[in-house]
Amino acid sequence: RVLSAGLAYLSQILLARWMGGSDYGIYVYVWTWVLLLGSMLDFGIASSAQKIIPDYRTSGQHALLRGFLSGGRWLTLATSGIAALLLAGLIALLSPWIEESERLPLYIGCLTLPAFVVANTQDGIARSHDWMTLGLMPQFIIRQGLIIGFTAGALVLGFQLGASAAMAASAAAVWIAMLGQMLVLNRRLERHVEVGPKQYDLRGWLAVSLPILLVESFYLLLSYTDVLVLQQFRSSEEVGVYFAVVKTLALVSFIHYAMSATTAHRFAEYHALGDKARLSAYVAHAIQWTFWPSLAATLVLLALGKPLLWLFGAQFTAGYDIMFIAAIGLVVRAAIGPVERLLNMLGQQHACASAYAAAFVMNLVLCIVLVPRFGGHGAAAATSLSLVFETVLLFRIVKRRLGLHVLAFGKAS
Repeated sequence: RVLSAGLAYLSQILLARWMGGSDYGIYVYVWTWVLLLGSMLDFGIASSAQKIIPDYRTSGQHALLRGFLSGGRWLTLATSGIAALLLAGLIALLSPWIEESERLPLYIGCLTLPAFVVANTQDGIARSHDWMTLGLMPQFIIRQGLIIGFTAGALVLGFQLGASAAMAASAAAVWIAMLGQMLVLNRRLERHVEVGPKQYDLRGWLAVSLPILLVESFYLLLSYTDVLVLQQFRSSEEVGVYFAVVKTLALVSFIHYAMSATTAHRFAEYHALGDKARLSAYVAHAIQWTFWPSLAATLVLLALGKPLLWLFGAQFTAGYDIMFIAAIGLVVRAAIGPVERLLNMLGQQHACASAYAAAFVMNLVLCIVLVPRFGGHGAAAATSLSLVFETVLLFRIVKRRLGLHVLAFGKAS
């Protein structure tokens, strides 16, 4: 995951330098929509796989397990494909109000969505079997490597690397990485899961998945609102500078993601076994390994922030002071670790969704108020304040409902 963070960061540096401020800002805007919608259009199946698969395994429901491993992916492919067509139609209807330079990249973004969604689903299936390399490498290493290779190849061949060309390269990379992951995953599942009849419990899957989708939707909206609102009020160049700041600090949030990715199915497993002592110890372990590395990484990034932003281009160093504002929310949020996964895996999805919804509404309102006047500084302040508010809510929910002390320091009362 550390390697993938570095590779993703390198790809953004190269794209910013190769494309220029305006085109990079448009690419960032469209890619943000892909990340947001692509992470929602699986209807929560990618995350619920880490609960459903351990439950089926521990209870010996092999027919349902086989049905989910194939049917879950077909479901997400169908729903995301339909959604992509509808979104393309919406872009066509709204084209008079969309900048001409944004239209083709947006269409390419629609083409990217089905592969992005299926890759997320396969990631969840792989991680539920402890195949972390198979789950993470295609999306975060192979895909990033392909994006760099395709865009560099376009430059060598003399093509102008604008937002459309960069989105086309990204779309091709997403599809190739997803198909390769599918081949390897299918081969492993054939060896790991006995052949037999399949049983499909679509209603049961959605009963688990949709509440998780609700939680993750608000989390994603909270994560991407700043960029999307900034695009509405400020220039593409300013969006690009802000995104460079966000991507630099995202190196910290990858620690949180890595712990979430490797612990969620364990939360579900220990809960299913009724092993409360082991669950409590594992939660404390996950929080410690989220907060302290996040704090250390934040301090390093703030110390090296200006030269890191310079790598994107000299004009990007204008966003250095924004880093300090944005870092506050990330550090505070890391202090409670991956508790959103804990709540999701232990059936507290609705409470978690309520906390995220409140934080999202707060972020949206603050962005609309602050961004027109303060630009990137306002977006960073809005997001940090919302993350602090969300952290307090989640801490109180876990304390009250699960009786666990989810803070990196202090002791349970």
